[in-house]
Amino acid sequence: MKFQRVIATAAAGLCAGLMLAAAPAAAQKAKPPAQIKITNMRASPLTTFEIATTGDQSRLVGKLAKPLEPGKSTAIKLNKPSGCNYYVLARFGDDAESDGESMDLCRDRVIRLTE
Repeated sequence: MKFQRVIATAAAGLCAGLMLAAAPAAAQKAKPPAQIKITNMRASPLTTFEIATTGDQSRLVGKLAKPLEPGKSTAIKLNKPSGCNYYVLARFGDDAESDGESMDLCRDRVIRLTE
């Protein structure tokens, strides 16, 4: 599988893991979001989803409270977000996972996890 981020209609390849499609919020601001929305478009439940700050002393700012079934969406609130770039880690019930890809959550506030 591939880890890929799609913003609007332009596609940009990222790392191995899974495919990730992210659409920007209507108003793009350089302000950290209070929450993001994730949608599990895979056939397997999303068991872990974590968001952490980048840098040497990263800290967890958001995580999935309970598994997210295929086709379902949820909002994840971010605890004291700082800046726009975050590490995002996703694990699924079929043992697929992303490997901590860095994302700009100021621009990508909606994340669709796909095959």
